[in-house]
Amino acid sequence: MEVVKCENVRKVYGRGENEVVALAGIDLSVEKGEFVAVMGASGSGKSTLLHILGSVDRPTSGTVTVDGCDVASMNPTQAAIFRRRKVGLVYQFYNLIPTLTVRKNIWMPLILDKRQPNEELLEKVTEMLGIHDRLDFLPDQLSGGQQQRAAIARALIYRPAILLADEPTGNLDKKNSREIIDLLKISNRDLRQTVILITHDEKIALEADRIVTLEDGRIISDIRRG
Repeated sequence: MEVVKCENVRKVYGRGENEVVALAGIDLSVEKGEFVAVMGASGSGKSTLLHILGSVDRPTSGTVTVDGCDVASMNPTQAAIFRRRKVGLVYQFYNLIPTLTVRKNIWMPLILDKRQPNEELLEKVTEMLGIHDRLDFLPDQLSGGQQQRAAIARALIYRPAILLADEPTGNLDKKNSREIIDLLKISNRDLRQTVILITHDEKIALEADRIVTLEDGRIISDIRRG
């Protein structure tokens, strides 16, 4: 089942002499349950693509469909609701609210959407991520790796259609980076979560089942592994 489909997606910033083409006609399809790494050097367009898939930005032209929703045509209010319900976002920086406990940080997307928290799912996700005993701690009482785990739990708690991870290990040491990638693989395998990972690191990309490589806003290779 196809969960992401991009057709001739272009993104252009500026005009005239100041025009910058970030995406130059992207065609991409992702099936439900896939673990895809989008790889490329700085400026290749990978973060722009992630922002468009997550409805943080809109394409200049082309069509983008995520879980049956036409992302490209959404207004800001519709896009915000779509992100809360369909997209899990994990960034290099954890973006946890420092005055709230880990539990409340994880619940936040559901609270904003006025949805009832699922205690059983919270237990399952936080046990899987190894932070169940840290739920009543504040973020600054956690290590960097634990904070990133909390951010992943927050992204998984409402069972999004896609989990978008933008350089999620960029702030972590080698050990914690390895653990975070392993946890993304577990969420993909055990929760059947569709994961799209943005990275410039080939070693990290090789952990995915499929590697899409961008260069100058174009897909130059699309390799399924195994």
